[in-house]
Amino acid sequence: MAGYLSESDFVMVEEGFTTRDLLEELTLGGSQDEGVSFFVADLGDVVKKHLRFLKNLPRVRPFFVVKCNSSPGVLRALAELGLGFSCANKAEMELLRHIGVPAHKIIYTSPCKQAAQVKQAARLGIRVLSFDNEVELAKVARSHPTARMVLRIATDDSCSPARLSMKLGATLKSCRHLLETAKKMNMDVVGVSFHVGSGCASDPQAFTQSIADARLVFEMGTELGYRMHILDLGGGFPGTEDSKVRFEEMASVINSALDMYFPEGCGVDILAEPGRYYVASAFTLAVRIVAKKEVPSDQAGLDEEDGASPKSIVYHISEGVYGAFNCVFFDNACPMPILQKKPSPDQRMFSSSLWGPTSDDLDRVAESLWLPELQPGDWLIFENMGAYTVGTTASCSGRQACQTTYAMSRVTWEAVRGRLLPPEEEAEDMCKPLSCGWEIADTLCVGPVFAPTSII
Repeated sequence: MAGYLSESDFVMVEEGFTTRDLLEELTLGGSQDEGVSFFVADLGDVVKKHLRFLKNLPRVRPFFVVKCNSSPGVLRALAELGLGFSCANKAEMELLRHIGVPAHKIIYTSPCKQAAQVKQAARLGIRVLSFDNEVELAKVARSHPTARMVLRIATDDSCSPARLSMKLGATLKSCRHLLETAKKMNMDVVGVSFHVGSGCASDPQAFTQSIADARLVFEMGTELGYRMHILDLGGGFPGTEDSKVRFEEMASVINSALDMYFPEGCGVDILAEPGRYYVASAFTLAVRIVAKKEVPSDQAGLDEEDGASPKSIVYHISEGVYGAFNCVFFDNACPMPILQKKPSPDQRMFSSSLWGPTSDDLDRVAESLWLPELQPGDWLIFENMGAYTVGTTASCSGRQACQTTYAMSRVTWEAVRGRLLPPEEEAEDMCKPLSCGWEIADTLCVGPVFAPTSII
């Protein structure tokens, strides 16, 4: 056991006790201050995702993207599981070093870096950095000359809702020139990275083409005398079960491409940068209605037809897009509330919209909802809220960031501590449910669970 996570960091729950049970206890029990929103995070779900990752991508070392969710409980749990971490700025690097993550398990993957942050990476001993142009290469050469550089290449991310290659990544035509320039600057290029696009790419074949392109760049580097030994697959892995492409399907495509272009035993260390995959489904958010306003149907733009509601209701809730719902901006999310109090079948529904606590007209969480009439003080529940929701403080609303209650089942904790992990030869015969919600937990058989993630 690595010692990053202890029992004092989470609520220990027993068999049959679910995240929803804990939410009910915290809301109905009155333990939350009035108007205060909060997360419940199932760390057992995070552990389950890790087992699933290792089972389906056994050759790939995961480096969690810190900007996706920088909550201390998540980072400590993932560090305990042996993951590495992908950072985009100084604050993330310092946060990881503060909780004790060694420098060799941290990579600095932003191709656009401030010089001061490059120097900080050097001071912290973080050596693997990314680049995709000459200016960035020269910046690192001046501030961190012993860095080991990974060349990020552009991909075909046309099927992704977040097309990162429009601004990041070098074209194949420019790669040889960049490699030659790095050689003139005495910089060590050790590998290639790419990203098929955030938001769960709908075409897993994008990985195949990107891996093939990376093979070409590896050959260019080898011809120029570099020891190319790192392939970074980036992210884009789905975090919820309602995604267009299942994780297993994506993993199958990746494994086939790796077998073709980077076969086992070729000496290449294969990394990936999952973010939402690990945390999206683990977090549930509870918010309170703080105010409401009834709007006549003609003012709201509704047609008052047979059976239609004569009014629309605007609700202001305790969190908005400048806080826990920043995923609306950052991740194109469409949050859908779950009512804590179940409406009766004959209860009238009204066209409704949800707005954050600020007066900004952009602070709109959801609209075109049909809800029963709710009252200030009622709770709304939002599931799958772990990605790009934690770590941003809503300064313009004058409220602090949501508190998080972490939960883990006892059997999961015993597994994390190593007591329930079978020897490799017995792994196929032993399955354990690993979630605080046992009734929905998959049973996964993998071994070994904990993988070293040093790449230096």
